Amino acid sequence: MEKKIQVGVIGAGRIGRLHTKNIMESFPNVTVKAVADIYADPVKDWAAGLNIQHVYSDYQQILDDPEIDAVLICSSTDTHSRITIEAARAGKHIFCEKPIDFDIGRIHAALEAVKKAGVKFQVGFNRRFDHNFKKVRELIQSGAIGDLQIVHVISRDPAPPPAEYIKVSGGMFLDMTIHDFDMVRYLTGSEVTEVYANAAVLVDKSIGEAGDVDTALVSLKFKNGAIGMIDNCRQAVYGYDQRVEVLGAKGSIAAANDTPTTVVMSTDSAVTADKPKFFSWKDTWNPSQPR
Repeated sequence: MEKKIQVGVIGAGRIGRLHTKNIMESFPNVTVKAVADIYADPVKDWAAGLNIQHVYSDYQQILDDPEIDAVLICSSTDTHSRITIEAARAGKHIFCEKPIDFDIGRIHAALEAVKKAGVKFQVGFNRRFDHNFKKVRELIQSGAIGDLQIVHVISRDPAPPPAEYIKVSGGMFLDMTIHDFDMVRYLTGSEVTEVYANAAVLVDKSIGEAGDVDTALVSLKFKNGAIGMIDNCRQAVYGYDQRVEVLGAKGSIAAANDTPTTVVMSTDSAVTADKPKFFSWKDTWNPSQPR
């Protein structure tokens, strides 16, 4: 009988709980043995409901457990690189939420520790696994539209996170646009050589007061000669707006939003369809919860 993979989750906020739920519902060969969170007491009832054996306030207890094969780092961003290094030294395979760190030097240090330890390491760029974007990439790689010319990514959240989260997130470019920087590289198979950004505070003044922006246009040039545009906003009142269009010498490819249904009703007064999902990966997110 195949041995079950034992996992520890570090950080039991919104994203940690989401990953835990997905693992337990989707992977029968994986067991979440322990969860660690600095606020352990509020986590205990949730963990008990999932039959998780252990809840710790100190994540080191997860790293010290020889039975745990892998860890999910879902704690605050400013802890990611440090815990990555410690987990690698403990011989644990690692899934780390983005970004690895705010500082490029600490990112390189974390990656070096992973390489030295010989453990598996994955960063949470979930959109690479989106069925629409995967299909776009497959078509590009097949040569279906020829040499790439323009890549346009639209990425807008349905509601902004609270200002308290903004203060520790690293800002919109490291917290939100980071997915789109990854996506344009994933789709094009090319590195960015030039980048320009025009940004403003147009959604929530408290975001500006926290030192961040909430709306941006990012212009890109790629090593393969293509140009690109990333269109970001922290709020799209109609839902989670995630679209991409790629223009090539032989044609174009476009991916639309996922919606609850594809039903369109047409009458003499209007043509109506479902709005995009609130969050395609979690429709019930409460914006007051930490990300």
